[in-house]
Amino acid sequence: MKKDIHPDYHLIEVKMTDGTLYQTRSTWGSEGDSMSLDIDPTTHPAWTGGSARLMDAGGRVSKFKNKYAGLGF
Repeated sequence: MKKDIHPDYHLIEVKMTDGTLYQTRSTWGSEGDSMSLDIDPTTHPAWTGGSARLMDAGGRVSKFKNKYAGLGF
């Protein structure tokens, strides 16, 4: 294996949106740094199964819905 080509792999602390902390190994930051998450599996609708409305004010989603309105979307 070649030397000095791999990133530094170290322990960091991750702070979830609800305030819980856990330690994991990562190449992000440096040893002992703390990463604060804006979105995590405890709050994101993709993991919680919540029904999040897509906010779109006349953008791509609205254009798509108008274009294909007759198909029952």
